[in-house]
Formats: sequence, structure tokens, C-alpha cells
Amino acid sequence: MSRLLKAIGLAALVVLFTIPRAEAAFFNLASGERRPVELNSQTIVDLAEKLKPAVVNIDTEATVSTSPFGSREMPRDFKDFFERFFGQMPEQKQRRQGTGSGFLITPDGYIVTNNHVVEDADRITVRTLDKKIYEAKVIGRDPKTDVALIKVEAKDLPHVTMGDSDKLRVGEWVLAIGNPFGLDFTVTAGIVSAKGRVIGAGPYDDFIQTDAAINFGNSGGPLFDFEGNVVGMNTAIIARGQGIGFAVPVNVIKDIVGQLKDTGKVVRAELGVLIQPVTKELAESFGLKEAKGALISQVMPDSPAERAGLRQGDIIVEFNGKVVDEFHDLPKMVNVQPVGSKAKIKIIRDGEAKTVEVVLGEQKERTAGVTTDEEGKTAETPKLGIKIQNITPDIAEGLGLEAQEGVVITEVASDSPAQKAGLRQGDVVLEVNRKPVKETSQFAEAVKEAKTDKPLLLLVQRGKNTLYVPVKWETE
Repeated sequence: MSRLLKAIGLAALVVLFTIPRAEAAFFNLASGERRPVELNSQTIVDLAEKLKPAVVNIDTEATVSTSPFGSREMPRDFKDFFERFFGQMPEQKQRRQGTGSGFLITPDGYIVTNNHVVEDADRITVRTLDKKIYEAKVIGRDPKTDVALIKVEAKDLPHVTMGDSDKLRVGEWVLAIGNPFGLDFTVTAGIVSAKGRVIGAGPYDDFIQTDAAINFGNSGGPLFDFEGNVVGMNTAIIARGQGIGFAVPVNVIKDIVGQLKDTGKVVRAELGVLIQPVTKELAESFGLKEAKGALISQVMPDSPAERAGLRQGDIIVEFNGKVVDEFHDLPKMVNVQPVGSKAKIKIIRDGEAKTVEVVLGEQKERTAGVTTDEEGKTAETPKLGIKIQNITPDIAEGLGLEAQEGVVITEVASDSPAQKAGLRQGDVVLEVNRKPVKETSQFAEAVKEAKTDKPLLLLVQRGKNTLYVPVKWETE
């Protein structure tokens, strides 16, 4: 027995010491080929020593206004009372300090960081690894992608090499360097956990997810691959989450930074539509087999879309030959096109496929069983769980509506089909099942004609935007 145990132990030792050291495959970004790289602590040590000099810490100061009662917002009633007897309260100015990270992209001092790191800053100070301190100025900012370009006056500075985030693969090792919680030049390693993440940060969400430790202060810092190239910029985390950080892909950054450096601003192409996701209920309402594409809920006046003949209710399924699976894919596809270029768009209109050619313009800032009664009284829709009313001037003023005619939802019942669908008080109903409605009687007639085996499709105006809302009928 002892000989058997010794043999087993010897075998275990042989297995233990013959396991090869970990190897990871990485892209050679110049040739597109992959090469094996031995992954061990020395690899990370060498990379960190090589890359840290191109990373900077960023300290900011900003002036913020507060009330005499501190930064907390005073209740409106108390504020009115105070101002009635003592006059308008003077604002107080306070200095607010912030910290973040960034990385040098040229030897003459251009630095990439997050917009939210330097936004509203009165003073920006940059500190390098060799403890030199520089005053920085903002060259340009792009809030939509949270990218900013700043500059310091210096020469012969170490700088990073931009990689190719499209070639980055899930599972690939990455390195983050930054200034979390003011802890200078912290290095963390992990893998790419996912790509193309949408986290609700804006219309161009397309984040790299990583489990390399990222914390407050890492914002604006670089995410490197193990070839030493920047593949992303660390930007966001999930509060109270562990091992979940998000970085802006470097391929997004390269185009933005080029424009900021040349002109100080970003010019994007636009189609001129408001879109929404095609849910399962909407797909059913529109007679689609699959819940894919981008549903046009509003066509902007005098826009490229309007000139090309696109309509409210069209569903965009392809853009320049690329399939639009999710609605948030479309803005990113349009964004990379030159202003003035032509785009072929495949749509589904009334159940039929159609191709439309659009000349893209320059993006502009846009703000995006029933019974009826006499005007001024409320009509109830028991099955839907809403009360509606014809819009009068008084109602329009009371609810802050721009529309002076139509049907407005004045009440939404708790736990009703309407509430579950997301309808709200103050929504103006423009269409029922693609039929225009301008008064409660038309609403009633349209609902009466609707088939209950499909969701009721409402087009509603909410503020300055419109959207389609499918409402499932309440089953008895």
C-alpha cells in the first residue's frame, strides 16, 4: 500500500510540474495575425513599466453655486416663503475638486480623457509619472461619447499607440492603468468580458466590458491589450458591482479625437428620425415575423429622412447592406458616414420591404370598449385602464401641452394594461392602430374596431417626441 501511495504521489508531482505555463494568443495589429505570448507576472511587469509613463493623472477645480443652506435643494414651498419675506436668496460660490485619468497620444502634449472628468472645470492640472505638473486646456469635448481632448505645453513626451478595438476578442487579456481614489498609477489586469455593451449612457453606447478592476478616478484612463496598444478608455462602472467596468472602444475615440483636434467639435451625419426598439408586441402589431429593426416614431421636418420619403411607422431593417438587429445599432451606423454621403436603407412599410436612398445631412441638436362624453368631460376606457379627454386650451396649459387639439390621457389606472405598457398622464394619443384620432369619439371608434387578439397600437406624443406604444388587452 505504501508503494502505491508513493506512486500516486509521484504521479501527482509529475502532473503538477509538467503543466505548461499559461500562454495567450494576441493579435499582431500590423499584420492581423495572432502570435502566442507567454502570460506570467513578468509579462505584466514589463508592460506596466513600458506603458505607465504615457498615462497621466488629472486634477480639476470647478466653481459651483449653492444656496446659503448648503448643497441640498431647498423645498420649493419654503424657498417661496423665504423669498417673499427676505427677498431673493444670494447664491454662494464654492470650489469643487475632482480627479481622473488620461493618456498622452502625441509627444507634444495632446491627452485623451473622459468628458465628464473635465466638463465645467475652471482649472485642469496634469501630473505625469516623473512628477512633473502641467496646466492643461480643453481642445474639445464630445458629451455624446464622453470623450474629451486636452493639451499641455510640452515636447518629447512619452505617448501611447492606438490599437484596433474591432479585433479585440472576448476573453482576451487587458491592462488598465489609472488613478482610482487618488492612488497614482494603479495597474490592474483582467479580461475582456463582453463587447458592444449598451448601458444607457447615450445614443452611441458601444462599450467594452472588462473585469480588470476599475474604480472612481480611473475615468479617462487607458485600457491596453497585451501588445501594449490602447484598445479602450475606462469610463463607467456599475455601482456596488464587482468585476464589471466599461471602456469606450478606441476605434470610436480615434475618429472623435481627430475631429476635436482639427476643429474643436464633432460633426456627425444624421438621418433625421426618432426611433424606438421593435418589441415582441410591436412586431405583432405591425405584422412582423421577428422583433428586429428600428421603428421610426417621428420624422423630423425638413430632414434627410423627410426628403427621402421615409414615414412614421417605417421599420428600418438594413442600412447600407448591414442588418439592423437592434434599434441602437442604427445611430452608430449613421454616425460613421460622411455628411452628404448617400445611404441605402431597407425598410418594412405596411408589411412590404422597400429600399430608399437618403442623402445624409449634418446632425443638429433636436429636443426628439370606450364611451365618450361632451367636450370638457372625461371618457373612460375600462379595458385599457385610462381616462381620456379632448384637449382644451385650459387642459393644454395645465399639462404644459403644445397641442391644442387631440385626445389626452388624464388618468392611468394602477396595474392596468395601460400602466403596464408605460402610458402616462399627459400623453397625447395621435393614432390608434395607425388611424389618426383628434377627438374622443374617433378614439372610441378606432378602439371598437380593433381586434383583441393583437395589442392595441397607440402613437402618442410625450413632450416634443412621439413613440409607438403597444397595449395588451386585458383578458377576462
